[in-house]
Amino acid sequence: MARRLFGFLALVAVVMAMVAWLAPDALAAGGDLHHQAEEIGKELGGLWVVPFACMLLSIAICPLAVPHFWHHHFGKVAAFWGLAFLVPFTIQFGASLALYEVVHTLVLEYIPFIILLFALFTISGGVCLTGSLVGKPVVNVIILAIGTVLASWMGTTGAAMLLIRPLLRANAHRKYRVHTVVFFIFLVANIGGSLTPLGDPPLFLGFLKGVDFFWTTVHMFLPMAFLAVILLSLYFVVDTMLFAKEGKPVPPNAGNEKLRLEGSFNLVLLLGVIGGVLMSGMWKPHVEFSVYHVHVELPNLTRDVLLLLLAYVSLKTTSTATRQKNEFDWFPIVEVAKLFAGIFVSMIPAIAILRAGADGALSGIIALVTDANGEPVNAMYFWLTGALSSFLDNAPTYLVFFNTAGGDAQYLMHHVETLLAISAGAVFMGANTYIGNAPNFMVRSIAESGGVKMPSFFGYMAWSVGILIPCFILVTLLFI
Repeated sequence: MARRLFGFLALVAVVMAMVAWLAPDALAAGGDLHHQAEEIGKELGGLWVVPFACMLLSIAICPLAVPHFWHHHFGKVAAFWGLAFLVPFTIQFGASLALYEVVHTLVLEYIPFIILLFALFTISGGVCLTGSLVGKPVVNVIILAIGTVLASWMGTTGAAMLLIRPLLRANAHRKYRVHTVVFFIFLVANIGGSLTPLGDPPLFLGFLKGVDFFWTTVHMFLPMAFLAVILLSLYFVVDTMLFAKEGKPVPPNAGNEKLRLEGSFNLVLLLGVIGGVLMSGMWKPHVEFSVYHVHVELPNLTRDVLLLLLAYVSLKTTSTATRQKNEFDWFPIVEVAKLFAGIFVSMIPAIAILRAGADGALSGIIALVTDANGEPVNAMYFWLTGALSSFLDNAPTYLVFFNTAGGDAQYLMHHVETLLAISAGAVFMGANTYIGNAPNFMVRSIAESGGVKMPSFFGYMAWSVGILIPCFILVTLLFI
């Protein structure tokens, strides 16, 4: 399966290269494609979002209604909803613009996204913590707290991929495990990544726009710490009650075996991933390549190649026995790769409409962030950025509201509440759904591969609405 995934990535790269080589400039005769793409959101109505909504409903309903069919054909379902948008769009707006939109989404968004996930999944899968790590409430809280701290410095995806398997192994003897994975998604895969631009893609975009590296560390610390303390405390109470209900079980192989880290070289490779991501944002050689009118900058291409090389090194240097102890399986990354290909393509009109701002179909929503006197309504910035980030890619959502607020980093850094509202909404509320942030769905898939029957799409939202929304209301009242 690893070869198939490498082959899939290679095939996408070859197709993009062929498009760049064979697509004649005559296809762009109708005007500058980039300008057309920027303006298309003004012409799209709400019906264009239906395929994306159906894609989300498929993820929510099919695993429960038709589990056997879904397990074997989820990739085809994702492709169908992608085409349900693409075919009508091609008919109405032409092949050249449709091709440009797909190439733009694949080259600048989907491929970097899946390469980063693939590298982190592969490398973290080679790190195995062995020994007497027993999933008692105190141990679980410590793991969640460590992951929450690490998430801001190695990214939510990196921290989640590194710690989810040790956490699952520590609790393998427990009857109740779903709540542990859910709180892991809340804290490690989302809220913990709010203190630096390394933590989450929206904050990295802000950094590229001129927000100081440690601005989020200073201004997001109290809201993040507030949420972390509440959630860790709540988790400890819930886990303690369930642990007692289970009869305080101890695994049969529990002993005094010392904790030991196998595959520790992969930690060096993880640092290489972090360095590669940081390099792509700070290195500015002003060299770029064109793939069917889509400009690919050299730092981004270098980063993606570096990440694939690091993943390859991990596969070659990590013993099969270590990965077997980790119960390493390729299915989670394959599932994410196929489903998110459909999500990214079917999401194109939703992002375009959002970018159109006051001129798009969501103009009424955009208008809510400014009052009659032209002053920002920071609470609405927080909730609208968060609500849209729960279902759309939180990075472009952050950018839309960043620009709506003026787009001047120096100005916004001195108007703390507005930038804080946008940043907190994009990062915190990614925890509201499985697709709100990159590692959420991956953690769910790894947990299910490890035998944990996770909630459905809407079942997970029942957890997030019941637990997180009251917390976010408190954040609004205290900090926004």
